[in-house]
Amino acid sequence: MDFEDKVVIVTGGSSGIGAACALSFAKLSAKLTIVGRNVEKLKQVHDLCEEASGKKPLIIVADISKEEDNIRIIQETIDFYGKIDVLVNNAGMLLMAGLMDNISNYDRISATNVRGPYFLTQLAVPYLIETKGNIVNVSSVVSSVPIPNMMPYCMSKAALDMLTKCAAMELASKGVRVNSVNPGPVATNLFKTAGATEDQNKIMFDVMAAATPLKKMAMSEDIANIVVFLASDRASCITGSNHIVDCGLHLGEGNIKDFLLLN
Repeated sequence: MDFEDKVVIVTGGSSGIGAACALSFAKLSAKLTIVGRNVEKLKQVHDLCEEASGKKPLIIVADISKEEDNIRIIQETIDFYGKIDVLVNNAGMLLMAGLMDNISNYDRISATNVRGPYFLTQLAVPYLIETKGNIVNVSSVVSSVPIPNMMPYCMSKAALDMLTKCAAMELASKGVRVNSVNPGPVATNLFKTAGATEDQNKIMFDVMAAATPLKKMAMSEDIANIVVFLASDRASCITGSNHIVDCGLHLGEGNIKDFLLLN
């Protein structure tokens, strides 16, 4: 695979899956726009990508829940590169909340996990049509596997899956593909950013790993591998698809649900 002269936007690129995606694209010679909210972490990813490719990525400090930031992401990318070939909607957030918790939890999660990617996709589409480019959305296995105390998050990822399918159907005649990658547990700081302690984060991941049929967890690089494949010409016949990467977690409930109910 080669992304020479391809312009790739990765949101949520300052850590975790997004950072791994950015580095993977850099190793394949892509021209990168890396978007995130943490400027110091963005600079670290920038340096790693530059070292891997010899090209300086464009970094944009932005929050995709804000319309003006989404407009700026697209405009700055076009001003810098002149085109867009791939949009990776990776930025997302998790709050632990259930049905009877404050509805503001849903509003906050939806703004980042659904409305942000929706609007950013709208803004990118005219440029993607010009390049016959594609979109990869980073969703989650919980879009189809309900988890207690994660209801707003599960709902948001189900909506993102439907955005993927509807956009794929609408854009197919324009030569633009749209797919999603649906990770299960990935060894990142997702639960820590949602309020878990270091020990709780480790316990959650240990339990999750034990619950999977493969008895392990995916790393960020495993997800990045699928994202890069779907964005490449090797996936030219794939659109509207959700690709689960969860070490077999969706095959059975394991004990993750019981664990989360206790916390």
